[in-house]
Amino acid sequence: MSDQPEPPFVRRTDADGIATLVLDRPQRLNALSSAMLGALEAEIARLRDDPSVRVVVLSGAGKHFCAGHDLAEMGANPDPAFQKALFDRCTDVMLGLVRLPQPVIARVQGAAVAAGCQLVATCDLAVASDVASFGVPGIKAGLFCTTPGVAVARNLPRKRALELLFTGDPIDAATAERWGLVNRVVPLAELDAEVDRLARRIAAHSPAVVAHGKRLFYRQVEEPLEAAYATASDGMVRNMAMEDAAEGIDAFLARRPPAWRGR
Repeated sequence: MSDQPEPPFVRRTDADGIATLVLDRPQRLNALSSAMLGALEAEIARLRDDPSVRVVVLSGAGKHFCAGHDLAEMGANPDPAFQKALFDRCTDVMLGLVRLPQPVIARVQGAAVAAGCQLVATCDLAVASDVASFGVPGIKAGLFCTTPGVAVARNLPRKRALELLFTGDPIDAATAERWGLVNRVVPLAELDAEVDRLARRIAAHSPAVVAHGKRLFYRQVEEPLEAAYATASDGMVRNMAMEDAAEGIDAFLARRPPAWRGR
């Protein structure tokens, strides 16, 4: 047996405008090693420039979604320069997902913890199985999950987010849905079908308008109220000038399906 570690990578499949990225390191619970993050970053860059893709699904191979950062790798590389490069790359991946023009759906079949929970919180939407679990348990190992906390705090009310961060205790899928971390929970056997239904509903709309809307949503949601309305109003004006807006209005008035033309 080789002493060399297996190369972590991300597997991609495409069908009907939906690209599925699978974190494919199940023997390590899809831990986000530096190599895994690099592979994910490369796939995000390819997706950003791929007009054939309308929706992205992010999944994990095996029983679990993602166990977070690779603690063995982190422990073996205590140099602050390595640690900073690792977390900078993780930040780039998270921002890359937000900045993708396509909506991203997390498909969560099992555990999503620490940076794995951060991935779920970063995705635009999330569908979980009824056996999934979520948590940011770093505090139990002497590590406060500050970077996962950025995404988690933008999904949950502060007291819910801080309960997760201070206790490190996991929550089940039903609690995650109630708290707002995931959109819906379904039996494990129905997870793929539910994710596919949601992805296809989004993919049926104008990709140009969806991309425009995603970009404007993340911009305005971080702004004060008055600035957010200014951003949103400008966004509506620019949306009305788009080719697909004219087509959508014409199709609605003519009671016919729209034929989207724009990106």
